[in-house]
Amino acid sequence: MDTSVEYVPVGKISGAFGVKGWVKIYSFTDPRENILSYSPLYLSRKGAWVEVKVVEGRLQGKGVVMSLDGVTDRDQVLPLVGVELAIAKTQIKPAGKDEYYWSDLIGMSVVNLQEEQLGHVESLLENGAHDVLVVNKDKIERLIPFVLDDIVELVDLSNNVIRVDWKSDY
Repeated sequence: MDTSVEYVPVGKISGAFGVKGWVKIYSFTDPRENILSYSPLYLSRKGAWVEVKVVEGRLQGKGVVMSLDGVTDRDQVLPLVGVELAIAKTQIKPAGKDEYYWSDLIGMSVVNLQEEQLGHVESLLENGAHDVLVVNKDKIERLIPFVLDDIVELVDLSNNVIRVDWKSDY
């Protein structure tokens, strides 16, 4: 495995599906079936990313299921439950203008228009109308709507800063 490669999580194995070794996937992609368009995928094993080949996959109800090369029965799936799936960052198409991948926003510093440090982006949530930044500082969690040109004034990827119109006492 090349240690210079940067990996981006795209899902995790959430359970077994059937008796032939298929896995249920909790997909982080939008739409969720986009995870099936990435090849190869990488499994997180003992702190390293290991390449795995997807034999086939499909939408199943509200989730995604797939067959992985070399996994042929349910007993082989059980130790994989909870394991993250990722792709190499080079597999991602560049985001369009005013579009951002969640993976690029996580960890960014968030400051308001008064130059107050609100914390760092810990994660994002989807609420239907728009995405929401989960910002954490000193165990204080803020949920800030990710609405460009309204609440989010600037996303500066090169300086790792998001500037928001959001008071520190909200």
